[in-house]
Amino acid sequence: MIPKSKANVQPILSFISIIILLLMTISCSKDDGSSEEFAYISNQKGNVLVMSLDDFSLIKEIEVGAGNRGLGITDDGQMLAVAVKSSGDLALIDLKTLKIVKRVSIGKNPEFVRVRDYKAYVSFEPAAIGGPPPKPGSKEAKKLQSQREEDGEELARVAVVDLIKMEKIAEIEGGMETEGIEFSFDNSKIVVTNEADENISVHDIDSGTLFKKIDTKELGNRPRGIKRSPTEPYYLATLEYGNRLLKISKDFEIIKDVPTGEVPYGIAFSADGKEAFVALSRGKTIQVFDTTTLEPIKEIPIGNRCWHFSFTPDEEHIITACGRSNEILIIKASSGKVVKTYSDQKMPWGIVTYPKSMGTLDAPLRKNIK
Repeated sequence: MIPKSKANVQPILSFISIIILLLMTISCSKDDGSSEEFAYISNQKGNVLVMSLDDFSLIKEIEVGAGNRGLGITDDGQMLAVAVKSSGDLALIDLKTLKIVKRVSIGKNPEFVRVRDYKAYVSFEPAAIGGPPPKPGSKEAKKLQSQREEDGEELARVAVVDLIKMEKIAEIEGGMETEGIEFSFDNSKIVVTNEADENISVHDIDSGTLFKKIDTKELGNRPRGIKRSPTEPYYLATLEYGNRLLKISKDFEIIKDVPTGEVPYGIAFSADGKEAFVALSRGKTIQVFDTTTLEPIKEIPIGNRCWHFSFTPDEEHIITACGRSNEILIIKASSGKVVKTYSDQKMPWGIVTYPKSMGTLDAPLRKNIK
């Protein structure tokens, strides 16, 4: 039998131990910044910016090299992967230290990045000519196409990088000038837009084999952005020089197309899937569509050539990267009003957040949709 005095002490000691453990947990959580929310913004002529989403202040710059564009973040928020054109590689950044831990060689002109299941999918273009492509159908465009056919130039590829091993483990052959990357609804395939080939192609991830091509020539030129619905089994894709928005079934058939404003680029859904947001890079707006009817319902004014944007995790704000007006805009989503502007930037290109948000480059991890 335990003496009465000792029996009274044990519960008190246990209670004190629990309190100490809780205080230590809270302290560690604050030190790690795990409760904070951040956005990461690439700048083609500058550094990757770190923005606190508490007050939208820019708190840090990460130097990765010139031509940083596509970027993606792991589902646990531990690593940021950034495509860097000048060095032809993928810079892997530890988000606890904000230091580069590895540079993985990719190839010429890496651009778009998607991260899923601790793998990064990075488009790169061995045949890239640099600068904007010629106008579709023009003499310059026909000459370039003929030259590429004669020279047998390589198609664009999607590099697959294992972010645990920190090495490139595969390449998937895309089309000419591959742009956007999305995943199939069963996550076994990637769906890519091929700007210069005027098609959207679907590839098996494990084998890299071509599964299907969706020709877009009759509807418009330069397929660019593509996103799958978070709630229904279909995709939306933009045709940059067709000024069209395509609805594509889960079986990769075009089932509807509607007109957009001038030069649609990046695209994102609202979290509930009821609205689609399309950046009009020449139209200087984000055009919002009702996804049931695909009718435009409103426009949000933005800057010049705002290629990509992201919602904040609470969906209350939209952060836009406006490359040609060299500014970053913070917009109140409900009103469309700009609440903060960062001018004199260095050609901002893309944005991702953690926790993950709906955006043109990323989306929160969701269950498979059948």
